Amino acid sequence: MLKLKNINKTFFPNSINERVALSGINLELDDGDFVTVIGSNGAGKSTVLNTIAGKVSPDTGVVEIAGRNVTRMKDFKRAKYVGRVFQDPMAGTSPDLTIEQNMALAERRGQRRGLSFGITKAKRQRFAEALEVLELGLEKRLSAKVGLLSGGQRQALSLLMATFSQPKILLLDEHTAALDPERARLVTHLTEKVVAEQELTTLMVTHNMSQALEVGNRLIMMHEGEIILDVSGKDKTSMTVEDLLAQFSNIKDATVSDRTLLQ
Repeated sequence: MLKLKNINKTFFPNSINERVALSGINLELDDGDFVTVIGSNGAGKSTVLNTIAGKVSPDTGVVEIAGRNVTRMKDFKRAKYVGRVFQDPMAGTSPDLTIEQNMALAERRGQRRGLSFGITKAKRQRFAEALEVLELGLEKRLSAKVGLLSGGQRQALSLLMATFSQPKILLLDEHTAALDPERARLVTHLTEKVVAEQELTTLMVTHNMSQALEVGNRLIMMHEGEIILDVSGKDKTSMTVEDLLAQFSNIKDATVSDRTLLQ
């Protein structure tokens, strides 16, 4: 479903601020894979997501989604293939629009948008049914402005909106990091539920080692723009936080922040 072939990216080349963000990244995700991504600060995790989403163009290499080369495809054209949820609950929705208006926009992601934006009774019913999955009562608040929702509610809505157009790839960029522990667990549970029900191919960046081990069927670790660990199946399920810390300790100059160790 997703292939990254020899992806290299350097920011500010030939300057005093030159930084190698990605170095020879090769990664393949099968249909339905749920991969968690961890790594030290500046390891290249978000750059990988931005490269898949089309926000960053690689210097060299190829990005393929569902067998199609999208390396030079603009991000707005790539939107129909890629759904994304950001760390900031404010980033994935429009606060001044209602819940149903946000969902109407999400439904047409990657499509041409004309003047026929009206929300019909049938659409409203479809939105309500989709929101029931979240079990947050939002299906009864379709006309409420999204800016009035809590951070957890907005992030849950962002997750639903990101998958509403049935993307080929779902990207989760530390999407629970800004939430308190209770709401983070809720959104994590909803993520697993939505991904499983829609059989979505998913790449999730997280600083939480416990979350990285508990969620998904595969885990990769990055450092200085390279993938240094790739485990799945029994190798992943048998790993512990202590095992991951041992991997970090083997990396020269790698540091683990307090946020990484949140249980």
